[in-house]
Amino acid sequence: MIPKTSKPPGQKLVKRMSSRTKWMILGPLSTLFLGYGLCVFSEAGHLKHTNAPFRQWFLMGTYSLIVINGALVMFGQAVIFRIQYKYRQEMRRKLKKMQKEWETALKKKNAAQGGKFG
Repeated sequence: MIPKTSKPPGQKLVKRMSSRTKWMILGPLSTLFLGYGLCVFSEAGHLKHTNAPFRQWFLMGTYSLIVINGALVMFGQAVIFRIQYKYRQEMRRKLKKMQKEWETALKKKNAAQGGKFG
């Protein structure tokens, strides 16, 4: 029998965050990692052209590509969170507007009927 493990505390924290908060964290963080990955990539290219050992510049270049791709994935996820945030914001506005229109129409109908419900 496999013991049941509890979820890590960070997973619960992230699950409770709003899409806006996730977007605000992932956006700048992903651009930071992208810049770092590009710097490492540049350094790997420099090592290659200065005749450094193959293993050194190859591993550094591979590492830089992993960081760059990870940053692009994080940026894509940030864009998804941004779209979710804006969509939900717009839907709330539309629902609030529809509710106000519904209430005013109901008040006009009640006033026209002399205050009777039905």
